[in-house]
Amino acid sequence: MSVSPPNPSRFFFRFGLPPSLGNTLARERAEQLTAFIERSLDRKVEVSVAASYEALAKDLLAGRADAVWAPPFVCARVEAMGVRVLARGVRRGRSSYRSALVARAGSGLSLLKLQGSRVAWVDRDSVAGYLLPVACLKAKGLEPAKTFASQQFSGSYKAALESVLSGAADVASVFCPPESTGLTYADGVEVVLPGKGGAFELIAYTDEAPNDGVPVGMGVAPELVGQLERALLALHESDEGKRLLEELFSAERFEPAPRMGYRALYRVALASL
Repeated sequence: MSVSPPNPSRFFFRFGLPPSLGNTLARERAEQLTAFIERSLDRKVEVSVAASYEALAKDLLAGRADAVWAPPFVCARVEAMGVRVLARGVRRGRSSYRSALVARAGSGLSLLKLQGSRVAWVDRDSVAGYLLPVACLKAKGLEPAKTFASQQFSGSYKAALESVLSGAADVASVFCPPESTGLTYADGVEVVLPGKGGAFELIAYTDEAPNDGVPVGMGVAPELVGQLERALLALHESDEGKRLLEELFSAERFEPAPRMGYRALYRVALASL
């Protein structure tokens, strides 16, 4: 896909959010995000929720979005095409996370008992919601297409976990802190479904991956890129910024993203095919 040429004269700055947040939550937070970016860039801002991770990447590459809050695989995909990732989220002092395969509490499911079960994934480009757990299963000799009786893509972590709770699916995956934090899969569940950490049980943890990041379109004027980067890195310095970090980005702060820091995720993508 070709990348749109620079258009520095356009007045509106367009920021895209991923569907994994769930449309309702994302739209509730969009007003806060809009106000923050407008103050930081001194221009009008439009915040939208992409229909899928693929659409999020395409919007950025085609110039329909100037910057996006993107999961790691989307960051890796656009970075490989020359897009710069400005910053990545830090959670519990860590810039990486893992995924956990979970089932309803009391189900008794394990890696050895997945045959014939039903799984609810998030999106084909979701690292914790699909790519990492699929790579984990394949590494253990479990081919998802042959192991699961059905595989559905729910579009968000909330919808996937709720499918398990309602009985529409038996297994789902959710992002969670790395092992070094001492925190478990329940922490990830609580972010998505507050109060429901105890309603699930662990099947397996995956390897770790870099946290989500904020890539910026190649057509964005350099001065705007610098303003946005400075604003993101200073977000944790105000009470309002801390609320936005927690409620929308599920992070405590942003840190500069190393150049090509997501490239290693392509092996995960290949393992999931």
